[in-house]
Amino acid sequence: MPPWPPLWAGLKEEWFFADIEIRGRERLLGAVEEMFAAIGIVVVLVAVIGGFLVEKGNLSVLIQPAEVLIIFGSALGSLIISSHGKMLGLIMGNLAKIFSAKATSRETYLELLLLLYQLFTKVRKQGLLSIEGDVENPEKSEVFSRFPGILADKAVLNFICDNFRVIVSTNMPPHELEALLDIDIEAQQHEALLPSTAVAKVADALPGLGIVAAVLGVVLTMGKISEPPEVLGHSIGAALVGTFLGVLSCYGFVGPLATRLEHIAKDREVVLQVIKTALVAFVGDAAPRIAVESGRRAIPNGERPTFLELEDAIKKWKQKT
Repeated sequence: MPPWPPLWAGLKEEWFFADIEIRGRERLLGAVEEMFAAIGIVVVLVAVIGGFLVEKGNLSVLIQPAEVLIIFGSALGSLIISSHGKMLGLIMGNLAKIFSAKATSRETYLELLLLLYQLFTKVRKQGLLSIEGDVENPEKSEVFSRFPGILADKAVLNFICDNFRVIVSTNMPPHELEALLDIDIEAQQHEALLPSTAVAKVADALPGLGIVAAVLGVVLTMGKISEPPEVLGHSIGAALVGTFLGVLSCYGFVGPLATRLEHIAKDREVVLQVIKTALVAFVGDAAPRIAVESGRRAIPNGERPTFLELEDAIKKWKQKT
């Protein structure tokens, strides 16, 4: 291969370092995104407590263990009453995602499209039966092994393999396959949204439970009616802390956490919709490149790889093979 001319060598080096800079920036943004929930919690606490301290409030007044026990103990009890064992397991399993999950990136979508393109190309060149071994044992598949990110995501991996098994073993027309995929996605999405729905209902109950704690505090205060004003004022303040904790927990913490769980579930649905769109197009006799382009169009604009990015990834793979 002839050496690069000085101009092209300089451009090649510039592109190389630009690519490194972009990838480094994306990793940094991904790490920050994982901390968004924790950052949000800190911001809420700083804003509320900071405002209270600015007005020379006494933080010790806000420390009311009995109020905390009444509100959050009742909230936990109501969650247990309204849920079955599977629901509680789903909620516990999804709580960790609040602080670790991040939106599906452009690189992940590009990896997914390239995997589908390689599978589609193999089917077109060697026939449907050629991918039977790939979808039955994806961990040992030469195609899937090129995409460790997809292999690590068991839900996406199973969705791809299960539906390729259907394509291989049946002669299902495109409209019937689309209906089948819609049923599958709807069932998965229903289960994925259960935790966020349950947590949102707990959030809705917290202001009411805060009022319960406040009423109980007032009842205790009435028993001290003969005490000096300083004692009564402290007791009434402690009772009002119940309302404060209930409202703050609902709108500052638990409600937003439920919304975050919902966003995580909907982000996963988009990934499945991309796969569905590409599969239906391919079964409808579209060329592999057109099928993955159909899938690309199902990706939201913010994370959608460009046409040229996908084209470049496909060309690089072809050059390697």
